[in-house]
Amino acid sequence: MSGEFPGAADAFVVPPMPPRPPAPPPAAPDAVRAVAVALLNLTGLGLGYVLLRRWIPAGLCWAATAVLLVVALPADPDGVPAALLVAYAVVLGAAAAHGAVTGLRTRLSWPASAPVAAVLGLVLLAVPAGGGLLYGKARDEATEQMLLDRLQRADDLVRARANQPFDTAQAGFREALAVYAALGHDHPGSRAAHRLPDRMTAYYRTVGAAYEQQKYCEAIAPLKYLRTVPDRMPKQTLGALATWPDPRLADALYACGSNELTGGQDGWTGHFGELLTAFPRSGQAAKAEPAVRSVVDRAAKDVQGDDPCTAVRRLRGLGTQIRGVAAGAPAVADALVSDAERASRGAASGGYACGVDQYRDGDFAASLTSMNDFVRDHPHDRNRARAQMIAIAAQIAQTVPAAGKRLPTTDSGGSIQVTIKNDSPDDIEVLYTGPVTGSVTIKACGSCSAYSFGATLALGGFHPCSDSGKDYPQRTISLPPGTTYFLHKPRGASASSPASDTAKLRSGYIYTECAYTKKGFSVGQ
Repeated sequence: MSGEFPGAADAFVVPPMPPRPPAPPPAAPDAVRAVAVALLNLTGLGLGYVLLRRWIPAGLCWAATAVLLVVALPADPDGVPAALLVAYAVVLGAAAAHGAVTGLRTRLSWPASAPVAAVLGLVLLAVPAGGGLLYGKARDEATEQMLLDRLQRADDLVRARANQPFDTAQAGFREALAVYAALGHDHPGSRAAHRLPDRMTAYYRTVGAAYEQQKYCEAIAPLKYLRTVPDRMPKQTLGALATWPDPRLADALYACGSNELTGGQDGWTGHFGELLTAFPRSGQAAKAEPAVRSVVDRAAKDVQGDDPCTAVRRLRGLGTQIRGVAAGAPAVADALVSDAERASRGAASGGYACGVDQYRDGDFAASLTSMNDFVRDHPHDRNRARAQMIAIAAQIAQTVPAAGKRLPTTDSGGSIQVTIKNDSPDDIEVLYTGPVTGSVTIKACGSCSAYSFGATLALGGFHPCSDSGKDYPQRTISLPPGTTYFLHKPRGASASSPASDTAKLRSGYIYTECAYTKKGFSVGQ
């Protein structure tokens, strides 16, 4: 082209632009070159585009790889999100396909030989493959570290509760066990799982520490809990630990139950019962019945000691308790039943000693009950006669406490005659105690009646048993000198309460007692 400036003296001519060199003609189609470019793009580094000098698509490949590396590194157990992997695979596939189409008719900037480029692409594919392997190993290591961290947290839970009561620590122990079980079942080949046998040994010793400290009653609950652990853990993880609690639990049940038995506590029945049921062939179970027998023997001896009533109550309780244990222990049921029967017999025969002790302590009502029971249950016992005398004296002493100052004997008779007449429409039982003790019953006076309260206050004097026209039923007893306490008890409905009398008997005198009834009040004498 050329141009002129109008009106210029001299014309200025713009030289023409040099002609643009013609674009190189497309290269002949080369399938090997197309494959080489595709392989180089599959490396994720965009090298196929680089050799074609296509920088924009190469940059896109670099950006996609950079995003993947930022997300993937450092490796963690969760790995790369699946969506990102799919997207990256799509990008690589598209780059390989586009590179193959472009490289089919485009010459490479280097190397000149397409086969060499194809070989280079195959070699460089080792980069993403090796990266994947390394990433897999890094991810596995991250998973191992995560599992080891879980193991450490479980260990910390166990250690933190080592000195706590089991009721308080149990939740933490269960939480730690859940972690151990998950490691064993879900990750059996992990380093954490390989450490589980040692950890479980420490776990068992920590949970069951009360047994090693000889706190046998406290050890029972944790040892029973440890017996449930094999239900949750892989067998190969526990080994001999699966049966570790059994002998210790049997020992704890026996030791705790034995201490409770000798200490008079009721809990022994449950512990011995569980021992005999769960471990019937253990050495501890074999010691249970002899321990029961020994306690029964000791309690039977205590009946003759300073506190016979406590011993009697103990024997009664043992009889009932032992029968309860025997019902669930067929292997030693016969021996236990025999122990229970001896305890019951000891309690029954000890009723006499208990009644004597109650009498001496002034508990006359309790003594009366004990003696009546003894008399009823032991018709041939050598102490039966005296027990009857003590029962009579105890009745009197409930009304006249002074009558209970001395323990009655079985002595009888005396040189002083005492005649007791009954001026009452009811049969009268007369109890007496003093130098001798006894009782007589006098039949009712058929022609007599209860006296009114006013009659007993007559100004002219009140003289029962003085009607010469009546034949009063009477009994005469012989008593020794001294103070004798009488208690008259009506056997009918005319009076509601007994009456008492105290007589100081002296030799050379004849004494008469008269029993009568006041209407609505009591027997008098």
